[in-house]
Amino acid sequence: MKTVIQPKVTLVGAGPGDPELITLKAVLALNKADVVLYDALIDPVLLDHAPTSALKIFVGKRVGKHSLPQEDTNQLCVSLAIKHGHVVRLKGGDPFVFGRGAEEVDYIETFGISTEVIPGITSAIAVPAAAGVPVTKRGVSESFWVVTGTTSAGELSKDLSLAAQSTATLVVLMGTKKLAEIAAIYRKFGQQDLPIAIIQSGTTRDEKITAGFMHDIEEKAFENKVEAPAIIIIGEVVRESIKLAEVYREAVKYNL
Repeated sequence: MKTVIQPKVTLVGAGPGDPELITLKAVLALNKADVVLYDALIDPVLLDHAPTSALKIFVGKRVGKHSLPQEDTNQLCVSLAIKHGHVVRLKGGDPFVFGRGAEEVDYIETFGISTEVIPGITSAIAVPAAAGVPVTKRGVSESFWVVTGTTSAGELSKDLSLAAQSTATLVVLMGTKKLAEIAAIYRKFGQQDLPIAIIQSGTTRDEKITAGFMHDIEEKAFENKVEAPAIIIIGEVVRESIKLAEVYREAVKYNL
């Protein structure tokens, strides 16, 4: 008797980078995958959670190095679900936090294919936390913003100017190429002494942290050869990290 294929696409958030920071529900979805479409930021060890018989296809993107256009990935989700059954779309972080997950769901469902979203631990909160930076802390910061550093038009988000006038912690994703513009906006509003940290490859063995102030972060980022993927955290909460304590003790020592 021929098996009836039931097409389904599950969007799964893989977390911030450390393969142990994936949720149990995400692992269980991978256990039942017929196909896994995975991104560049996924640790390959996560693919071991899928059956050996499952197709595993790389569709990832890096800054300036696109593997498959988004439209092609959307179409792959549909065609592979129809042909094989359960497709797991494995995405870094959380698929609904600058992950274009909502666009993929909209497209897939126009074909009558059922979808499920399994949230992931977003790097916007987890990466600072793993580095000892709380995005909020009583008496220091009562709110936080998460902003994309690069809009779909390739420009800096206008929300950055609003954030620079607030006391909120700002977390910038996909902003390393815009660091000079970001720092200039904060200096424009008299925030040249505001702490800032850039965490590259957060929560992974390759993690690298560069910390300083708005007036010197560009020089430090150049010296440390900061590259994407990296997250930028701006605000007084950066001083709260034990890992970065020496940076800010030195600043006080020399009245910087």
